[in-house]
Amino acid sequence: MSLLAFVSPDPTPTPSSNPRSAFALQHTGPDVELRGVVVRDDRHAWASGAKGTVLRTSDGKRWETLRVAGGEDLDFRDLEAPAPSALVLMAAGPGDKSRIYVSADGGDRWALSHTNPDEKGFYDAIAFFDEKEGLVLGDPVGGKFVVRKTDDAGATWKDVPGQEMPPAREGEGAFAASGTCLTALSRGNDAWFVTGGAGVGRVFHSADRGKTWSVADSPIQAGNASSGLFSVAFLDSTAGFVVGGDYKQPKLAALNGARTADGGKTWLPAPIGESGYYSAVRGVPLTNGELVAVGPTGSARSSDLGRTWTRLDDTPLNAAAFAGPRAGWGVGPKGTIVRITDRVVGP
Repeated sequence: MSLLAFVSPDPTPTPSSNPRSAFALQHTGPDVELRGVVVRDDRHAWASGAKGTVLRTSDGKRWETLRVAGGEDLDFRDLEAPAPSALVLMAAGPGDKSRIYVSADGGDRWALSHTNPDEKGFYDAIAFFDEKEGLVLGDPVGGKFVVRKTDDAGATWKDVPGQEMPPAREGEGAFAASGTCLTALSRGNDAWFVTGGAGVGRVFHSADRGKTWSVADSPIQAGNASSGLFSVAFLDSTAGFVVGGDYKQPKLAALNGARTADGGKTWLPAPIGESGYYSAVRGVPLTNGELVAVGPTGSARSSDLGRTWTRLDDTPLNAAAFAGPRAGWGVGPKGTIVRITDRVVGP
C-alpha cells in the first residue's frame, strides 16, 4: 500500500501555516470556493470554482488563471478531462445558470456547448465512461432526476430516449459540493449518483450507461435539506463507497460513510472517524483499493476498500482528484490548492 501524504512537489516540503497539517499549500486566492478538480498526470491538473474561476498547472507547481468568456459570474462546480487535451466544465445554478463549456486545447479556449433547458433545473455533476460518452446529472424536474448524455466529448447533450428513472422523493436532491455526486465506471457501462434531503441518502445505479436506473437506500440519514449523501466512488463494478453528513453541521457526530460489495444493491455502515461531514470520496488509481475522503473538517485515507480509515489532515477541502498515488490534488475554500502524493512528510 502507499502512504498518502499531502506535500509540496519540491524535494523539501514547504512548511504549512496550519500546525496540525501535513499539507503544503500550492495556491491560495482569489477568495472563492474551489469545488472542481481534475488530474491528468503528475504535472497537469485543473481546478474550478465560484466567480468563474478556472486554474491550471502545467508543471505540477505553479497555477495560472484561465478565462472562460461569458462565464465570469458562474459557479464552476465540476471539471472533467475525458481525453488528453479535452476538458469539460460544468456550472451549477438555477435554470440557465447551469451550463457546460468545452475546451479542446487544455483550457486556452472555451466554447459554450450546452445550457440547461429546464427553467427549474439545476445541474450537479458530470462524469465520463470514456473519451466520448458521458452523463450530466440534474436535480429533479417533474418528480424525477434529470440525466442527460453526450457521445461527442461534451460538444452536445441530449435526453436519453426511453430512459427509466425511479421517482424522486419529496425534497430529494443531489449536492453539487464537489462534482462527485455522480460517477461512471471507466471503460464500463455502470454509473451511480447519490442524493439527500429526504429521510435517508439514496444511491441510484445504471448498468447501461444511463438508460435504466434502479435505486437503493443507504444507512446515512438525510432528514433535512442539508444532509444526506454527497459523493460516491467505485473501484470496480462491485466495490463502492459513499460519504456525506450535514454540511451545516460539519462536526455533528453521525454516520458519514457506507460501503458496498455488490454494486450498490446493499450498503453497510462504514464510519470515517467518530464525526464529521465529508463532501467527496475518490479512489486512487494504481493502488490496491485505496480511497481518500475530504471535507471541511479534514481528510482521511482507507487502504481496505473503506472498512477502516486513518486520519490524514485537518486542512478544509471540498474535493480531490487523482491520476495515481504520486499525482493528486485537493481544492477547498479561499482558493486553497494542495498537492497530494505518496511521499511521507517528516524526518
